[in-house]
Amino acid sequence: MVINADGLVLTNNHVIEDSTKITAAVVATGKTYPATVVGYDVTGDVALIQLQDASGLTTVPVGNSSAVRAGDAVVALGNAGGQGSISATAGQVTGLNQTITASNEGRSTASETLNGMIQTNAGIAPGDSGGPLSSPAGVIGMDTAGNDASGQQAAAGFAIPVNTALSVARQIAAGHASSIITIGYPPFVGIFTGSGSSSSPQAQQQQEQQNGGFGSSQACYTSNADLTVPSAIAPVSSGTVVLGTICGSPAASAGMTGGAVITAVNGQAADSPGDLTGILSRFHPGEVISVTWVSPSGQRTTSSLHLAAGPPQ
Repeated sequence: MVINADGLVLTNNHVIEDSTKITAAVVATGKTYPATVVGYDVTGDVALIQLQDASGLTTVPVGNSSAVRAGDAVVALGNAGGQGSISATAGQVTGLNQTITASNEGRSTASETLNGMIQTNAGIAPGDSGGPLSSPAGVIGMDTAGNDASGQQAAAGFAIPVNTALSVARQIAAGHASSIITIGYPPFVGIFTGSGSSSSPQAQQQQEQQNGGFGSSQACYTSNADLTVPSAIAPVSSGTVVLGTICGSPAASAGMTGGAVITAVNGQAADSPGDLTGILSRFHPGEVISVTWVSPSGQRTTSSLHLAAGPPQ
């Protein structure tokens, strides 16, 4: 949804998650723009993007979601099925302040719990995400999720109240980062790791092996599609196991490979995947960090890595 004439666009975080390139088409004019991420809120599933060199765009008419009541007539609009055209489905508001658990197949976020949602019987389909849920008084919500209606189950769609979404968008536009709001792009080292809080590289390796399987580690990967758990890892007692590196990334350029264990960043211990994620989140693209790591053969190295810009999480 275009929220200012110069191309600020409100959408769901799960729409832009993991994207390395974004283009946006304005259906009314047929013009396509490259876009950059201004910021995002993973927990609230809200993101703000900026269309490049845009001007004079028509903005959505914003209503007041606080005034919405069950029974209100609504229309859900969006790019259903990714067809590149706007579809509209009419219905009514059937519930307010709903809590849902939504999942998005094929993305890194397995599921998310969203609170305060508007429920409607206007069908919201894959591709509609980020589109407006409109009423005669204007846009009251942002289409976010729909159930898989089957059998006797009635169709149900869910939208983030527009007041909530715009509140987050204003914080993002003002550059106010927080524990839940990320401004711009995250720092990118270019490694695949596991998850969790275990400080034992061997335990991390075993946990990942349960999810996949051991295999010969490649020098680097272009995606995680063929990523395997390295059978040989660095002989250290604590740190974060690197399952693999991304080709051309700062980590790969430094010579890091799958099976390496990162032990510290700027001298601060990175005892687990969770620790490493927390440490890296404090840095920004363009900064240089010092990473201490041990290779599978036991060689300890400290490398200076120039952080790149990574995809939104």
